[in-house]
Amino acid sequence: QVKLVESGGGSVQTGGSLRLACVASEYTGSYRENCMAWFRQAPGKEREGVGVIYPGAGITYYVDSVKARFTISRDEAKATLYLQMNRLQPEDTGMYVCAADRSCLPRSGWGQAGRYDYWGQGTQVTVSS
Repeated sequence: QVKLVESGGGSVQTGGSLRLACVASEYTGSYRENCMAWFRQAPGKEREGVGVIYPGAGITYYVDSVKARFTISRDEAKATLYLQMNRLQPEDTGMYVCAADRSCLPRSGWGQAGRYDYWGQGTQVTVSS
């Protein structure tokens, strides 16, 4: 199994930036084959897939609302997943959680939380207007 621990959250004003990190540990060699994703959830809202990165070539997908503003990446050597968030908006406020999916399938369903096998505890992001 995999343990995921997020960091980098905080409070920022509209237009600011934050970089989140998710460190994976207690994993076997199969970790590097996992698809890694960021989800977020705000009070009163459903959990939403923010972005995902696939192993190998590192193909990424994002929810429409964050395209061109957020960038997901990972450093395999450090077993760390990142989410660079730029031009933050109040609507981006929420608890950001990283997740790992062993199967990486189907790709069309990357934003479905139920497919992920491992979850972190989350890091809070608050954007003030």
